[in-house]
Amino acid sequence: MVQDVSAPDSSPKAVAGSFRDPKGRVYVKNGRIFRTVMPVAVADYEFVRGTGLLDKLAAEGHLVGGSEVAASELGLEAAEAAYVLEHDRIPFISFPYEWSFPTLKAAALLHLDIQRRALEVDVSLSDASAYNIQFKGPRPVFIDALSFKRYEDGEFWTGHHQFCEQFLNPLLLRSILGVAHNAWYRGNQEGIATEDLARIIPFRKKFSWNVLSQVVLQSKLQSSVKGAGRKTVAKTVAKKQLPKAAYQGMLERLRSWIAQLEPADTGPTVWGDYAQQNSYEGEEAAAKRKFIHDFTEQTKPRQLWDIGCNTGDYSSAALDGGAMRVIGFDYDQAALERAFARAVSEKLDFLPLFLDAANQSPSQGWAGTERMGLAERRSADALVSLAFVHHMAIGRNIPLDHLVDWLTGFAPTGVIEFVPKQDPMVQELLGLREDIFPDYTEEAFVACIEKNARIVRRETVTKSRRTLFLYDSTR
Repeated sequence: MVQDVSAPDSSPKAVAGSFRDPKGRVYVKNGRIFRTVMPVAVADYEFVRGTGLLDKLAAEGHLVGGSEVAASELGLEAAEAAYVLEHDRIPFISFPYEWSFPTLKAAALLHLDIQRRALEVDVSLSDASAYNIQFKGPRPVFIDALSFKRYEDGEFWTGHHQFCEQFLNPLLLRSILGVAHNAWYRGNQEGIATEDLARIIPFRKKFSWNVLSQVVLQSKLQSSVKGAGRKTVAKTVAKKQLPKAAYQGMLERLRSWIAQLEPADTGPTVWGDYAQQNSYEGEEAAAKRKFIHDFTEQTKPRQLWDIGCNTGDYSSAALDGGAMRVIGFDYDQAALERAFARAVSEKLDFLPLFLDAANQSPSQGWAGTERMGLAERRSADALVSLAFVHHMAIGRNIPLDHLVDWLTGFAPTGVIEFVPKQDPMVQELLGLREDIFPDYTEEAFVACIEKNARIVRRETVTKSRRTLFLYDSTR
């Protein structure tokens, strides 16, 4: 798995998340990404390389770019390696539990498309891990060159079970039950077990052929396997053959089904229509866009984080102004889906991700190092956070100073919006609870920022006195 690391290091550092693969390890050195190809993987690697598949997929943007380099680039870490590859960097590493429904769907379709392309040249994939896919903007990219192997005539799709649990089942959870996959997936990094999904799908939904074959029958098969001895299972599998045409047919049917899946809960959400139904006028929204445009025009950030990106209005303004790419974060699924659709249709280098800011992604997996938490993946040059602070300070009881410290810690410069109590949206929040926030004032907010940075500019942009603050901690 190719990881992005912010701080360059002159000595190679093994990426924690790559330890599971005996075929090769991923290393970071001086900000460059390397992968070893161990002797056990040489035959498959050389065969796959010889088909030209890797070069074609990389040229089309479906596979992360890479090339063979001298073993001396890694020194002692490459002592036992047959080859050393250098890969292009992924701008930001995200995980399936941070993806919205269409993001996960795009990743699933890419995996199936690569499988289908591979079989045409007698190549298959050894696994179906969702963590082998990352994103450049809204475009999915496969990142594990060592997952490709020589296809053996009659072989089964060994990654089918993993594909179902890490791609298909999370999509079905939302498309059948209207439940977002994020919290469940984060709690079980291997995805959603087929047996668990089979238990909660309504009886009437189990009789479509796709659900019956991919969930219900698969669940029964897995239960029967658990009851059999390993030798019995191994003998049974060894006797079975799957013709290539049947393998390809399975992939095509799955792709056709997944391409048609849509979320079941398509009704209004709390913030899905916020961009169209907010508390300020068109001219005021234009003033906010101009402020963000001017900010990025001056700073030209390589990577900007938009905390509370909603449907991407201001992420788009940041890109128009000169930001190279934007990573957006929001809690509302409908807003994220619209943001992703916008990024695709407008071809924006903008990746909207799910974030519950009061319960952000932690470092987890083996020894707490396998999947880096959000704080460990900080890589922003600039920050934008609009219409966000009041939701956390009043809606989630996060102390104002903690919140400002958290936001300003993501990037050395940025724009944060303060929404005062007289604003209709804050009044709506306070209408649901007692006002226990005497320290929620603009003066207190300013003091919190000035502990960490200098306020370069401020502008009041609405009649209710919403104010944008541009901070800078670099000087």
